[in-house]
Amino acid sequence: MVEYSGDIKSKSDHELVAEFKATGNSIVVGELFRRYKHLVLGVCRKYLKDDDESQDVQMQIFEKLLTDLHKHEIDQFKAWLYMVTRNTCLMYLRSLKSKKAGQAEMQKVLEQDMEIESSLHLSDEGSNNRMLDLMEQMLEQLQETQKICVDMFYLKKKTYKEIHEATGYSMNEVKSYIQNGKRKLKLLMDQQLNENR
Repeated sequence: MVEYSGDIKSKSDHELVAEFKATGNSIVVGELFRRYKHLVLGVCRKYLKDDDESQDVQMQIFEKLLTDLHKHEIDQFKAWLYMVTRNTCLMYLRSLKSKKAGQAEMQKVLEQDMEIESSLHLSDEGSNNRMLDLMEQMLEQLQETQKICVDMFYLKKKTYKEIHEATGYSMNEVKSYIQNGKRKLKLLMDQQLNENR
């Protein structure tokens, strides 16, 4: 590890950024973290409205600093860090929204396939959440290959080609695993819904 030269706490943000760029000494980023972790956490809480998620994103941001500080010319570190924090939170929320949209789409497809009677159609949010929970539980009961492909296709919005490239399964296998997985998921959910009547 590189030894730190001088009194780290007396240096300005600008001096610390310059020193990190010159030496790559992570102790410098640790000092910047110490100075601004409460501000970053506050911004995360404002956007994410969840303590655990905010702390996770806070750590991601300071891990990113180790690479991002080398890439950018930074005049005002605090303002730059605020912008990075805000953008990271927005990207995180976008990925959550995308996952929820994928779950909703998968639920819609399954509802159409299952031809759920009108009495079972989900109108309130509580029922909707219970249905999503049930779907995730039943997803765990699929064969591993089917589970991976169904999850990637419906929840992660991957194309057949992307799934093929990520998993190494042939295109025919990917299509088969998705179709068979969706059919099995439908059966499992049908059984569970019938048992709960």
